[in-house]
Amino acid sequence: MATLSQWVAGSRPRTLPASLVPVVVGTGVALGEGQAVWWRALLAAFVALALQIGVNYSNDYSDGVRGTDERRVGPLRLVGSKAAPPGQVLGAALGCFLAAAVAGLVLAAVTSWWLLAVGALAILAAWFYTGGEKPYGYRALGEVSVFVFFGLVAVVGTVYVQVEGIPWEAWAAAVPIGLLACALLVANNLRDIPTDEASGKRTLAVVLGDRRTRLLYAACTALPYTIVLAVAAPHPWALLALLSAPLSLPPTQTVLTGATGPALIPVLGGTGRLQLAYGGLLALGLAL
Repeated sequence: MATLSQWVAGSRPRTLPASLVPVVVGTGVALGEGQAVWWRALLAAFVALALQIGVNYSNDYSDGVRGTDERRVGPLRLVGSKAAPPGQVLGAALGCFLAAAVAGLVLAAVTSWWLLAVGALAILAAWFYTGGEKPYGYRALGEVSVFVFFGLVAVVGTVYVQVEGIPWEAWAAAVPIGLLACALLVANNLRDIPTDEASGKRTLAVVLGDRRTRLLYAACTALPYTIVLAVAAPHPWALLALLSAPLSLPPTQTVLTGATGPALIPVLGGTGRLQLAYGGLLALGLAL
């Protein structure tokens, strides 16, 4: 039986900002529109967090039963390390997906029923990232899914359930948040290139190779600052997001100077802190 601390580690807490930041930013947009609804924002945060933890456990289960996690450098995997049996990890993943579905059903009931289709797609995307016979995460499509669901869908969806409309600011804010979420996955897959290649897991990092993956990470952390300059034209307070720029330097420097293996693990934490700071400041700017 895995301990509580192992279950917490298996949920990959360093990746959780990717689920909460889009909700914060979407709520900032709703505040700017004068139509924030706090209980809906909190429920959207619960949906996002449950989906994130669910996909992490699902990924742990699917990779573990395939044997692709047996020689890992990164954080604990419950199945791969044999800390927990596969059935328990699968049950935890499905439980998280069910919780997200129930909360999403409430949001759909008070806004629009088409949100159920979006929620179903999100759960399917979470499962088939590494689950099923042909997981798309093994075919270099993981970053595309992260950008769509942890950027566009999460931010725009949070705005919609509060405003019941989609102003252009929702789309503009979703793009940089999606890029920073992608940076988390790029850093993770950069670290795992050797073991993923050996196990036949063709992530985007494996396809691009080491050097181009490092450049992709740098682009994902730099482009959000270019985008915020455009957003600041009609919303000058959005420039507050520039205050987070110093936090982008340590992880980007670590990646670009050729760190490998365990030396890349702190990059995940640094990228998470960057996303939290950028998202919080952007949300504040859009709210003002």
